[in-house]
Amino acid sequence: MKEQVTDISKMLQNMAEEMRMMRETINQQYAEIAKLNRNIDSLNRQLRKKNEENTELKDRLSKYEDPEKNSGNSSTPPSKERMKDEVIRRTKTLRKPSGRKSGGRTGHKGHKLSCIDTPDEVVDDIPNYCTNCGDSLTGAERILDYVTQVVSIPELKPVVKEIRHYVMVCKNCGERIRTVPRRRSNDVVYDASVKSLAVHLSVVHFLPYGRIASFLHDVLGLSPSEGSLVNWVNEAKRKAQPIVEKIKEYIMSSNVVGFDESGCYCNKRLDWAWIAQTVYYTLFFRANGRSSKVLTEQFGDSLERMTAVTERHSAYFALHFLNHQVCLAHLLRELQFLSELDTNQKWSEQVANLFREAIHERNTNPTDIISKASWLDKLDSLLKLNVSNLGKKFNILKNGLIKCRDYIFNFLEDPMIPSDNNASERGIRKLKIKLKNSCTFRSDFGADAFLELHSVVETAKKHNQTPFNAIQALFEV
Repeated sequence: MKEQVTDISKMLQNMAEEMRMMRETINQQYAEIAKLNRNIDSLNRQLRKKNEENTELKDRLSKYEDPEKNSGNSSTPPSKERMKDEVIRRTKTLRKPSGRKSGGRTGHKGHKLSCIDTPDEVVDDIPNYCTNCGDSLTGAERILDYVTQVVSIPELKPVVKEIRHYVMVCKNCGERIRTVPRRRSNDVVYDASVKSLAVHLSVVHFLPYGRIASFLHDVLGLSPSEGSLVNWVNEAKRKAQPIVEKIKEYIMSSNVVGFDESGCYCNKRLDWAWIAQTVYYTLFFRANGRSSKVLTEQFGDSLERMTAVTERHSAYFALHFLNHQVCLAHLLRELQFLSELDTNQKWSEQVANLFREAIHERNTNPTDIISKASWLDKLDSLLKLNVSNLGKKFNILKNGLIKCRDYIFNFLEDPMIPSDNNASERGIRKLKIKLKNSCTFRSDFGADAFLELHSVVETAKKHNQTPFNAIQALFEV
């Protein structure tokens, strides 16, 4: 600093030049930083896009890498399975092997056809001559050796009964008297036996009208039109109406009711068929949706007095049932899928084993009231385990089990509550067979006729009555 400044203006110029150069450098660096930031933003957008694409591709590839969902490890119906899955389902079961040989156990009594005491026809099988010496056996001693009864079906042909209607003229007043009013329809009609058979083939054996007409023609020589078949089914529906109403009343007063629903193609749209069933009664009905409002409209306040046995469809949990039982068969299938998804983990198998042990406990003690507290403690200890590292599907099922935790072991405390909803599933599956054969219902009346008549048939079976006798009784009313 001892240097003497002789020209201050020159010094200021130098400083100004240095500041200008510094500003240019700063501006250049700012522009470079801004450019780098834009590049970083662009790269981040590209990275996010690539991540999204990768996630999408992983999801698309997972269907090939993850085990295929089928009726054995999910709620996928059998009708939507691949052929390969169907083969596996028909040759594999969720039941665990007991280690015992298949077939009848030691001491098991076999069953065979038994002779009846009053056969319709008796045929004596008697030899006419001696095969040793050739002499006639007429008048020889006859000894009964053994009896064989042969069961056969007589020739199937219709019996035509002609009824001649007379008019009697009263001698006193001259009035013309008939036993019944004169028929104004065809001279030839089918009676209740033919109508019952046609309705039985439609409702119980799920045949379309064309195949029923073909059967009646080929086997019995009858030729009713398909329109006549429709009229007979509709006639049965009308006569079954009081019975269906009575079935509904009994179900509304029942303590334990199983519910299920399934798609029902009707009149060029997708409706929903519902089932409500107990040990003694079965009711089918049709609705335009599968929301909780359907059950509210059908059963009203009676739902508050029911214990509902259902799957985990959210509509059931929006209702104020007295109690609830979640179908363990559904949960076991979902746990089976997780076990197939990751064979190295043990969590899903541990939960499944807990459910199986609870079911075995109930089956071993069918009438006991078993406290569910200890079973819930075991379940809670499994639900507290961290399964995040196993994947999203494990967390989804775990959270689902947490939500329905209080409804898993209710069947232990009440012997009247089943552990699964298989009875409802088996009942509603009959509709799918009908749709598979006929594709769709062409009218609302036809769909309701099938569901209501099927309610009568299934209820009759639960009371040890044959479906055919139940249908025949409708036409004899």
